[in-house]
Amino acid sequence: MTGGAAPPPVIDLNADLGEGFGRWQLTDDEALLSVVTSANVACGFHAGDPATMRRVCELAAERGVVIGAQVSYRDLAGFGRRTMEVPPDELSAEITYQIGALEIFARAAGARVGYVKPHGALYNRCVHDGEQAGAVIDGILAAGGGLPVLGLPGSRLHEAARRAGLPVVGEAFADRAYTDEGTLVPRREPDAVIHDADAVVKRALGMARDHTVTSRDGRRIGITARSLCLHGDTPGAADLARRVRSELAAAGVHLRSFA
Repeated sequence: MTGGAAPPPVIDLNADLGEGFGRWQLTDDEALLSVVTSANVACGFHAGDPATMRRVCELAAERGVVIGAQVSYRDLAGFGRRTMEVPPDELSAEITYQIGALEIFARAAGARVGYVKPHGALYNRCVHDGEQAGAVIDGILAAGGGLPVLGLPGSRLHEAARRAGLPVVGEAFADRAYTDEGTLVPRREPDAVIHDADAVVKRALGMARDHTVTSRDGRRIGITARSLCLHGDTPGAADLARRVRSELAAAGVHLRSFA
């Protein structure tokens, strides 16, 4: 009995897009949409406005990039990165509201919202907080459809999604530092964001091919991820994303959205 060659690894590249407001533009949406396979589009609570949401959805649809709703606490001033105490019923309604707003623009562009990903403080809170995670899932369910939930593997968010029958997609961050427990180092701590392009590329390759990453303290930890995130708000994000995609392809990794 002989075995065939192992299938090539398949990975999704996602980035946070539409993170501007009015005349203020943060992300290079057009450039990043030529690289990524999934777009986490800000829905107006941490960034984004109707015109920006419409424009990004149109560009994503034209280029065959899957549109995802990046939902957040209502925190424009803090870019959604401040921890907030929001009652579960209120948070659930705000999640539904954000998904619904983006869905209108996605449909107008001839596409649909293909998944949901929390942003910033909400993302990190839902790793450990079952109540907040449950509220996010309730909000997704109220928006209709079995939308996949993109998040950190092993999080309370994914636990709640599975209980509700929603698909889950594991995500890894090539440009963020990890703790020994496999969670993200908080942004308030030193070296939480990795700016060295060579290091980001090396980590992306390790995550996609070997399913491992080195923690901030030097421990080799396992990473189960179908999608890699590259932050769109870092300097030179588009050039870095192009390099990551090129190096992954050269290493035999297939780039394809999970949705």
